[in-house]
Amino acid sequence: MTALSRRSFIFMTLALAACKRGAADLLLSGQTMGTSYTVVAVEPPGGLDEGGLKAAIDAVLADIDQKMSNWNPVSEISQINALSADTPHTLSADMLTLLNAANGVHKNSDGQFDLTLGPLIDLWGFGAQKPTSRIPSDSDVTEAMHSVGQTNTVLLEGSTLTKSRDGTQMYLSAIGKGYGVDRLGDALRALGVTDFMVEIGGDIITSGQNAEGMPWQIAIETPDARQRSFLKVLGVSNLGMATSGDYRNYFEQEGVRYSHIIDAQTGRPVTHPTASVTVLTQNAMLADAWATALLVLGKDRGMEIAERQNLAALFIDREVTSGKMHFKTYATDQFASIQHS
Repeated sequence: MTALSRRSFIFMTLALAACKRGAADLLLSGQTMGTSYTVVAVEPPGGLDEGGLKAAIDAVLADIDQKMSNWNPVSEISQINALSADTPHTLSADMLTLLNAANGVHKNSDGQFDLTLGPLIDLWGFGAQKPTSRIPSDSDVTEAMHSVGQTNTVLLEGSTLTKSRDGTQMYLSAIGKGYGVDRLGDALRALGVTDFMVEIGGDIITSGQNAEGMPWQIAIETPDARQRSFLKVLGVSNLGMATSGDYRNYFEQEGVRYSHIIDAQTGRPVTHPTASVTVLTQNAMLADAWATALLVLGKDRGMEIAERQNLAALFIDREVTSGKMHFKTYATDQFASIQHS
């Protein structure tokens, strides 16, 4: 399948920490959306046809790619991005659900969750189009900002979408994988599976318990590009989970570090010390979107909004003490209650 995005997700790998597989588990994995997927299902009492499960998974992933892949030139989102201003487009049911959710997160995150950052993502070299220079000029950033702004450039009335500017481009990388995870969860439930964990590129949905009768054990990676290690492991049941980090997808030029996390208000990569944010909430789509929004906001403002939204969120900040860099965690009340439940 073609890539949905190059966004760097925290890698919560099954092989290392997500679960201990038992004899009753069924494990399926493969490639999708420019990354990998893993499905672990506890076989229900009536049994489960592995071939039927694989077919259902493939059908969901193909459908999501056809609608939400920015790298698929004939996908629904590519067609929307190609529209001229004031040209109406009737959205599919999936796209309507996703955009309504995105608008809610946008509204409640000081506008920092913004699907229309496409021109800026491309300008800074983190999208499908590679720039001629890695550091854009001030005038180039200003020009790109004319086409950015989810509230002002994308009008949604019922199931009809209209763009107000020709150059507005929407990237679904910060919510599309999560939506795909939720769709796979729905497919498993339709087959009678009630205990499962689904993961695409680090975005996760869990249901019930693992084969040992325990919550699914999910690891949160230490946000250190130099090594793979885990900060903590959580027991997660019946929740979506996602982590967004700034330390895998970035570049350095003349001693300055530029991450792929773009501030919607400045049009430039964020510079605050928050390295990653993990969010647990009712589904993977919202966990995906909120993890991105809170990372853009950073720990100080992000904690305020996460508490207001009753989100379970864990912020990991870089801090320097005695000349040495280390990581410090900050958890919302809801995250602390999940961790200790």
